[in-house]
Amino acid sequence: MTTDKTLSPQALRQRDQYRWSALGFIAPGVLVVAVLLYLPLLWTTFLSLTEYNGLGDPEWIGIANYVEMFDDPGFIGSVLNTLLWVGGTLLVPVGIGLGVALLTWNLKGGTWLRLPFLIPYALSGIGVGVIWSFILSGGGALDQALAAFGVDDTPRWLVDAPLNTVVMILATAWQGVGVNALLFTIGLQSIPREPLEAARMDGANGMRLFRSILWPMLRPLTAVVVGLSIVASLKTFDIVQGMTKGGPGRDSETLALTMYKETFVNSDYGLGSAIAVFLTVVTLIASILYLRQQLSSKHGV
Repeated sequence: MTTDKTLSPQALRQRDQYRWSALGFIAPGVLVVAVLLYLPLLWTTFLSLTEYNGLGDPEWIGIANYVEMFDDPGFIGSVLNTLLWVGGTLLVPVGIGLGVALLTWNLKGGTWLRLPFLIPYALSGIGVGVIWSFILSGGGALDQALAAFGVDDTPRWLVDAPLNTVVMILATAWQGVGVNALLFTIGLQSIPREPLEAARMDGANGMRLFRSILWPMLRPLTAVVVGLSIVASLKTFDIVQGMTKGGPGRDSETLALTMYKETFVNSDYGLGSAIAVFLTVVTLIASILYLRQQLSSKHGV
């Protein structure tokens, strides 16, 4: 093992030059991350402990914003809606995306069959919200189509809770199925042919082939897809803003929308920052727990 005592002065100087060169390369990246990520996080955390309306100086009030946050029934409703979003986006767009990939990856012309599912991904969340608001609003396209079949007593899709959250999850699935199908298809195409052919020779087909060969080999990619889905669902904002604006009342609000309203509509930057800190902590904890579980499963712990 080489130590400083065994190195010549020239080697020591050369090593120090390498270290300073390395620091010079990484310093701009560290500075950008600090300015764009860590400093805003520290400022937001500070604001969450103050009363501040955007004018004047913040007034220190300690954890009063957090106490008010958890005493607010509307905030608790936002937490429950966000959890519903997490479960819904895992079951619907990820599940359907996997199904589309399994049905088309080995078909001739499967790319063209997946293309219609991928096109909506090019739209923004607000654009998806506008399209589905036109479809689901009272007297909208869906109600008119059902009326043509004699169904007049249609649900109030965007008014009644939790139905409004459920249909917004389905709208998000319409946008997200394609990219999930694409990711799963890439994973399926990377599976070696030999184990598949050997399994088929042993009589494995359908669900047996999926359980024994395909699913185990897709697990690393599935971990990525599910992890991205969890983080995205915890931050859901644009499609809810575009379709219901969190209404009626606050029945369909998510944490991200509640944070936006408190900060930029009610000008309560302290409370909005407290919700932002809470959402950041929840997202971080969910990510750590999920990654830890995946790594533990990988190593058989």
